[in-house]
Amino acid sequence: MHGRDAARVEMVTEMRALDTMFGDAELPSPHRAEHLMSMPALQPSRWSVEEFDRLVNEREELAPRYELVDGELLVTPGPNKRHQRIAKELMLLLDAYVKQHRLGEVGYGPGEVRLTKDSRFEPDVFVDPAIDGRMPRMKDLVTRLLLAVEVLSPSSARHDRITKRRFFQRNGVPEYWVVDGEAEAFEVWKPGNDRAALIDDQLTWQPDASVPPFELDVRQFFASVADEEEPPAG
Repeated sequence: MHGRDAARVEMVTEMRALDTMFGDAELPSPHRAEHLMSMPALQPSRWSVEEFDRLVNEREELAPRYELVDGELLVTPGPNKRHQRIAKELMLLLDAYVKQHRLGEVGYGPGEVRLTKDSRFEPDVFVDPAIDGRMPRMKDLVTRLLLAVEVLSPSSARHDRITKRRFFQRNGVPEYWVVDGEAEAFEVWKPGNDRAALIDDQLTWQPDASVPPFELDVRQFFASVADEEEPPAG
């Protein structure tokens, strides 16, 4: 079995294991920060928006990413270079499409998204929709999304596939992509889906039926973010 196929089998197996483990029940809040990194003295029973805002404001550059979901603090380490490359290239492709059709504005982490009064997100890539044909103003908070995208990493897999995914589905995000760089595939979620559509050939996104769809050759995309092969010695 080729490495890419093995990674995809592992991705599907992991998704099924998470579904089996958590079923349709909501994840219980651990009432603490996710222990992906050492978080001494940051253990309130439930995180308020005020506590969260104070924590984020004190964050230094290159610090971990902090997000708030229904009072649960999610803490993930800073992304590695492959993660950043995938997110950057996808953001550039989406940005060109969204600008061409005046659908809104593409943002990227650590840009803040506030879908509810007690949530704060920093998706890797997201699309803030236009309102009545008007582009979002810089001073406006991002409270609605056309699309949210997370690039998967081992430390964030459970939250990307379960916690955030369920929240986005509940709160009307029309489409949510989880990008699996190891399997070189996209997991596409829409509200009401019990299973993701696993796309490893041609990805299509059409947020507005009046404009042509965004199309992405998935194999070509991952080839574009791969390291170039070293030239043969001699």
